[in-house]
Amino acid sequence: MSDLNFDYALLIPEFILVGTAILIIMADLFRKELGLGRLVLPAIAALGTIAAGAASLAYIDDVDDFANVIAIDNYTTFFRVLFTVVLLVVVVSGYEYVERNIRHTGEFYALLLLSTVGAIYMAGARELLTAYISIELLSFSLYVAVSLAKTNPRSAEAGLKYVLLGGVASAMLLYGMSLIYGTAGSTQYSEIAAAFSGGTSEYGFALLLGLVLLIAGLGFKASAVPFHMWTPDAYEGAPLPITAYLSATSKAATFALLLRIFAGPLLPVIDQWQWMMATIAVMTMVGGNLIALQQTNIKRLLAYSSIGQVGYMLMAITTISDASASALLVHVAGYLITNLAVFSAVIAFHNRTGKEELDDFAGLAETNPYLAMVLTAGMFSLAGMPLLAGFVTKFILFQAAASGGYLWLATVAVIASTISLYYYLQVIRRMYLLEPARGESGRWRLSPAGYIATGTLTAGVFLVGIYAGPLFTVADRAARVLALS
Repeated sequence: MSDLNFDYALLIPEFILVGTAILIIMADLFRKELGLGRLVLPAIAALGTIAAGAASLAYIDDVDDFANVIAIDNYTTFFRVLFTVVLLVVVVSGYEYVERNIRHTGEFYALLLLSTVGAIYMAGARELLTAYISIELLSFSLYVAVSLAKTNPRSAEAGLKYVLLGGVASAMLLYGMSLIYGTAGSTQYSEIAAAFSGGTSEYGFALLLGLVLLIAGLGFKASAVPFHMWTPDAYEGAPLPITAYLSATSKAATFALLLRIFAGPLLPVIDQWQWMMATIAVMTMVGGNLIALQQTNIKRLLAYSSIGQVGYMLMAITTISDASASALLVHVAGYLITNLAVFSAVIAFHNRTGKEELDDFAGLAETNPYLAMVLTAGMFSLAGMPLLAGFVTKFILFQAAASGGYLWLATVAVIASTISLYYYLQVIRRMYLLEPARGESGRWRLSPAGYIATGTLTAGVFLVGIYAGPLFTVADRAARVLALS
């Protein structure tokens, strides 16, 4: 115990997030007595998030750990900054929706802050139990957050399905971790890697079963096929800002953990899990994009779109290397910027109309040409069109897979990405080629927060698509921590 580093200064960004959550709960509790306005809670959440993100920058190029359970390095810092940016976007773009549709706003913001702490520690965990606790902190916060729209019966149903299936996934994940602990004799990533490097012939079946359960449990968190069934219902029933958060932080945190585990402790046994990852990647890319073709609700369409994106990301885990790890981090960042731009536009549209079916977007180019442009840029970026973030990040991701000896997998990804263009174009067709519904022909404007969120994110989509050099550099420095060469 004396050799462990208990320097709590290493955890200052997370302390800020937790402290902000507590402050929001207390402010909400005494809102009437203190005479606080409706913007106070989102303002506190935004300021606390900015402070946590700024504090995270102080750890650039640090190589340290807290008590040998949380790594403080460029990889953790990359996701600290990424997750705080996502949280800030969700707070700014969603506060108007929250005020109209969420009864307990204090709990809403507090849950988002606490779940972000769990997401950060998923990226920074150095041993299995810390990773599991972090997953549960993220998951339990989202179980509640998904069901916070009290006026929407689908919200309670979505929360129930999410928690029941999530409980099964957590049980599989924990059992898989226990088998890996049993075969390796430790929960520490470094000690697991050392144990597996010495050979696994004595406990081959137990290890294989542990890997299957581990991949199944994490596959649920990532929405990989065939563990994806909760995703469309949770996306459709959850409040829109939570749907945006699920599609961004929840998935990015899972891949941060997947990359840390499979590039570290499980790399010596790559032959036992690589074929599983390749199979799931193909099923996820193909299944997500084909089922998306049939959707008529924008949230369900984006749910299956995100499932397809998970398949692309799983290619980087399958072909694990320095190049694929760096490509994955670039793609995750680009995908988050694009997806949040789309969701910010959908939230702004819902605030105005209260609708979310695809047909409701008919004639949007006439009633709000700016919002139609934002959605078009986001949809084309998700499809991987040139000059947009999605094209650049997909290109290097597919290239890394092909260079890693999986040209056939990259070919499947290109075909699946081409299929996705059809259902994205269905949204664009409705906005530009169809007439607005009767009574919806007048021009309308977004709120100032709506313009800030959508404008900043859309600029990011074009910036990454045209000049992605800085993002490549940052991602490469973060991935280098994994030492895959």
